Amino acid sequence: MNIGHQPRVVLLGMMSRTPVAGVVWQTIHYLLGLQRLGCDVFYVEAHGCTPRCFLNTSEDDGHAQAASFIDATMRRFGFHGRWCYHAVHEEEGRYLGMSRTQLNDLFASAELIINLHGGTVPLPEHYATRRLVYLETDPVELQIELHDNRQDTIDFLEPHCAFFTFGENLGNPDCSLPVDARFEFKPTRQPVVMDLWEEHGRGAGNGLLTTIGNWRQFHRQIFFKDETYHWSKHFEFLKFADLPARTPQRFELALSSYTEEDRTFLESNGWRVRGGLDISNDIDTYRSYIAGSRGEFTVAKDQNVRLRSGWFSDRSATYLAAGRPVITQETGFSNVLPTGRGLFGFSNMDDLVSAIDCINSDYETHCRCAREIAREYFNYDVVLGALLDDVGVTIISK
Repeated sequence: MNIGHQPRVVLLGMMSRTPVAGVVWQTIHYLLGLQRLGCDVFYVEAHGCTPRCFLNTSEDDGHAQAASFIDATMRRFGFHGRWCYHAVHEEEGRYLGMSRTQLNDLFASAELIINLHGGTVPLPEHYATRRLVYLETDPVELQIELHDNRQDTIDFLEPHCAFFTFGENLGNPDCSLPVDARFEFKPTRQPVVMDLWEEHGRGAGNGLLTTIGNWRQFHRQIFFKDETYHWSKHFEFLKFADLPARTPQRFELALSSYTEEDRTFLESNGWRVRGGLDISNDIDTYRSYIAGSRGEFTVAKDQNVRLRSGWFSDRSATYLAAGRPVITQETGFSNVLPTGRGLFGFSNMDDLVSAIDCINSDYETHCRCAREIAREYFNYDVVLGALLDDVGVTIISK
């Protein structure tokens, strides 16, 4: 790739397709991190999805409202005019924010185009200059599809010039995910802009270990070597349903996709439950909830746990950045991240109770260690600096 003083980078994202706070923060960390490293950064959505979450009546223009959502977010973080919403499947396409000519000029001049989440189907203008990079935030499904030699998956990946995955344990002896020689996946993780979080996480918090997520999601089950691997996290939570009876520590789950029967079951076992959308509909409320917690207790998807992908949550990274200790289910991430102070991986109930006791015995130290892990392993200069080096993009200082 060409070396420039301020390399132009385009982030292909999906904020308006999934307009919840976690996805917005995940995207903003990439945009701001790349900008602070010296890149000339733009955000683009290019898809054919109907933005139903913005439709209140049949008269609403969902695409216009999605574009308005993107515009407001970009303005808040200093990216005014640096975005485009491309409604791919409308007749001749529809472009909001930038014109078609401006967008095509942007793609032609970019030194790097990042397909964040791997959520954008590559268009010719994305890969014409061979600078399109695949960045996978949810491993497992794609690796199994490659193992099954699915042609649509191969065709989807081939326009990309480099491949990154949050599955940081991929290729290690204890990881059961297959490795495909046709596509070399390099490990990466969620970048975090520390100053957006650390000042919000001072003090003792509300005394609750919390998390935010979905309870039941039955889609995207994976079948591999005569085994079924689940996406829905409730399968893993249920293994630890009686946790509140084993410790004086209090817990709260901010959940979506649950029933009243689920709520009754959890509350009868000592869990506090609240609606996740009440928190996830606003990025400031989301940040305040994380920073105001004592820490995070959460599980991972069965797929990542049993196959030991090494996946680590972008949400958990923000708990760490806010100086809140994290206790999360082991996926193999402890092969690359330090555990035992500020961050704990668990595989069984004994591990889990021991981690809670350890944090509560010296809370301030574990808060400090959580923040130090975030700075050393998740700070944008560490994560994105390595990614830029891997794809040969160099930033030359003035």
